[in-house]
Amino acid sequence: MVQLTLPNNSKVETGKTWNSPGSEGDWMEFRIYRWNPDDAVNPRVDTYWVDCGNCGPMVLDVLIRIKNEIDATLTFRRSCREAICGSCSMNIDGTNTLACVKGYDDIKGPVKIYPLPHMQVVKDLVPDMTNFYAQHQLIEPWLKTDTPAPPKEWKQSHEDRQKLDGLYECILCACCSTSCPSYWWNSDRYLGPAALLQAYRWVNDSRDEATGERLDTLEDPFRLYRCHTILNCTKACPKGLNPAKAIAELKKLMVERRV
Repeated sequence: MVQLTLPNNSKVETGKTWNSPGSEGDWMEFRIYRWNPDDAVNPRVDTYWVDCGNCGPMVLDVLIRIKNEIDATLTFRRSCREAICGSCSMNIDGTNTLACVKGYDDIKGPVKIYPLPHMQVVKDLVPDMTNFYAQHQLIEPWLKTDTPAPPKEWKQSHEDRQKLDGLYECILCACCSTSCPSYWWNSDRYLGPAALLQAYRWVNDSRDEATGERLDTLEDPFRLYRCHTILNCTKACPKGLNPAKAIAELKKLMVERRV
């Protein structure tokens, strides 16, 4: 009989409970993933009871209140609070999203908060984005030209500029990539929805003169073609973008240049 052994510190245990709901107030239960690499113990889920009556409407507001008033050791990323920086991406109620735009009133029952799935965790709700950013760098997300630079700027027609809508708005929060099963199993070789959306953004830019070079970079059995059109990425994007469509357009360009 085969015996399987879980890796060390892989079992998530039940943690402690902070606060107790009072008889007055709008109390809600928040179950938050906790793990500190310095403790050498299993991760746990701590329960926090928070009176949301005088708290902001978003999950990030609650996390900030917990850190400021209840448990200063809670660790998470956040910055702009306007769904622009992508720093506060995490898994809330089973969905990858941004804590700054996810309202806790939309959730029934305990609010369950975890780091983005299938990424190494630095601490608590902070994932290691090293590989994700390296993949973004690989697609060279900047304008590449061979002709001499114009005196002031590269001009672009209004129609060509509109072709970038739905592409340039990506904030690199990684919600899409960490929702993709193909990325879970092949993140070391498959670039993932976020990087490929950015790749198509530059391929589709009328001012860029390195289309062939960019497509050559993607001509690999894993970098592009591990996408199986599951569409988890499109569903998860907090900005309403469609990475799956961008990936399909890249595949189409690959076919067209072989004809």
